[in-house]
Amino acid sequence: MTHAVPSVTDWPRVLLLWGAGLGAAAQYGKVSVIFDRLPALYPEAGALLGWAVSLVGGVGIVLGITAGIVVARLTLRRALIWALWLGAAMSLLQGLAPPLWLFLASRLVEGASHLAIVVAAPTLIASLSAERDRGLTLTLWGTFFGVAFAILSWAGLPLVDRAGAPALFLAHALFMSAAALALSRSLPEVPTGPVPPLPGLGALARQHLAIYRSPRLSAPAAGWLFYTFCFVSLLTLLPPYLDPGQRAFLIGAMPLLSIATSMTLGVWMLRRMSSIAVIQIGFLASAACALALLALPGSPAICLAFAAALGLVQGASFAAVPDLNPGAQDRALANGAMAQTGNIGNTLGTPVLFALASLGGHGVMMATLCALLLAGAAAHWGLHLARRAA
Repeated sequence: MTHAVPSVTDWPRVLLLWGAGLGAAAQYGKVSVIFDRLPALYPEAGALLGWAVSLVGGVGIVLGITAGIVVARLTLRRALIWALWLGAAMSLLQGLAPPLWLFLASRLVEGASHLAIVVAAPTLIASLSAERDRGLTLTLWGTFFGVAFAILSWAGLPLVDRAGAPALFLAHALFMSAAALALSRSLPEVPTGPVPPLPGLGALARQHLAIYRSPRLSAPAAGWLFYTFCFVSLLTLLPPYLDPGQRAFLIGAMPLLSIATSMTLGVWMLRRMSSIAVIQIGFLASAACALALLALPGSPAICLAFAAALGLVQGASFAAVPDLNPGAQDRALANGAMAQTGNIGNTLGTPVLFALASLGGHGVMMATLCALLLAGAAAHWGLHLARRAA
């Protein structure tokens, strides 16, 4: 069953859903930006604190596609609002400075909240967007991580300096509660059509296989795997190779330039060509930048061009979900697959590339990035051919 495409974009609700995305990104960011201060809260934790960040992503790796099925069964609206309330409750608990075991357990539960939001919200945004605006609205959605991390750095850290780390968790609980209240009052239900029952373990394995065999459902997720594997690891591992006098500027400017490119050039391109074409151009341009950094390590201009090229992949990947999947149920499944591969990429990218850089230095790291980005373009080309042959 396909959902009727509106003739006019419902911008107030789209912006509310984007706000919910900021809250979901902050479920990662609120711990990441104060990670060096957590030992003061939990001095006995030691290496266990590393799980404070990764437990949220682990849920997405295991249950990404399952979330698409669950969200469709609950209905998109209900799943999103419940996830926001669950996230608010976990942040409230964290703000009370619980014992370490309970803090880590809350992060695991928070991973389920995060996963439901990042599956339901972009699916709803696509359903509330007019055809001509869909590239813009989903590119806007794609900025939620970068914008949330910037807000947490600019406003969250001063709050922590004044009132301590628990104050940041409590502020996040208030934000998630406000988003849940606003959306519960204004968000309409979007029909998803017939939804299959929740599968058992064997059927779940077959469901994964069916989704990843589908060149429509799997294409956004396939490209997203390569993007997430490269983007966070690049920002994490590039600083030692940059001029110390320009390092802070470049690492701050790169994610912002990536967002700016996706919202300007990326949106312009999406109105003139397919989302898959924009993604492939972004991958090929990024690979060229990685190759250029082999010859000119740490070049500020090339680093900024690299971030700009990756911005094309970022926005167009979310736009590819509704482009390839007209039904809300299929969009939920495709967004679930994106959540799964994105968590895999974010989790594995930095340690794998760090190990390679430790063994072979800057050259090996850039050559690997170049190969991965070319593989992302090749994956999309192969899936495009599979769709044409179907």
